[in-house]
Amino acid sequence: MYVVCIVLLVFFSYCAKLYILDILFPEAEKEARLHVLFFSVLVFIASVFYRVTIDKIHAERLAKEVETMQLAGELKFLRSQISPHFIFNVFTNLVYLARKKSDKLEASLLMLSGLMRYMLYDAGKKISFQQEMEYLENYVALQKLRFERDVKITFRIDLPTEEKKYSIEPMLLIPFVENAFKHGTGYAHEPTIDLHLKITGGVLVFQVKNKFSQESATSKDESSGIGLNNVRARLSLLYPGKHNLTIDANNNLFFIDLTLNLV
Repeated sequence: MYVVCIVLLVFFSYCAKLYILDILFPEAEKEARLHVLFFSVLVFIASVFYRVTIDKIHAERLAKEVETMQLAGELKFLRSQISPHFIFNVFTNLVYLARKKSDKLEASLLMLSGLMRYMLYDAGKKISFQQEMEYLENYVALQKLRFERDVKITFRIDLPTEEKKYSIEPMLLIPFVENAFKHGTGYAHEPTIDLHLKITGGVLVFQVKNKFSQESATSKDESSGIGLNNVRARLSLLYPGKHNLTIDANNNLFFIDLTLNLV
């Protein structure tokens, strides 16, 4: 239908132009008549290319909108997945303190309330890096209350004042810390967990080291991989081409190195 309409349009347009040409310039030569046809075809070709280009731009824009909606939906799912996993781990810690009848249980519950408030009100949007750092500090403090001197825990932060202006996806770093406490305690001889966080020139470097044993590696439950798989997916969605994640296990030492460009 399109081709038929275009052919008829060019034909009637050419006839109309010839009629006008015969009236205004009856002495015009035959070559002029061909020129009239040439310009009609030229305008047709130009209009087709214009239409194809506009349609392509529209299609690409629509595809990007669909992709954005899909990514937003997937990201929402990943965010909802990480919270129950985190809550499960924290309540495990509180049960441990309750069984010990520890006088530190009250302090732990207060810390947990702060963590829950963070998850409920801040986990749906990007936050300042200062908030994320405080969240990590509270979580590590909660773990220190549980393990006391049984586990050597080191948490170093190198965060110059001028580097606190950046924002970050919430709960992006906590899965690495959760993983270290889950698999770096209880089985390993002289368990040690070392966390190092720094930002230089808008580039975040987060390193996590913990001892582990083959016994802990083979006794993981079905949900043990949720945290790390989740954070991998979120990094791919939110920071494509702007991060590098290395995970290695060697000589009973589990090592995670994340480099993330926050600019």
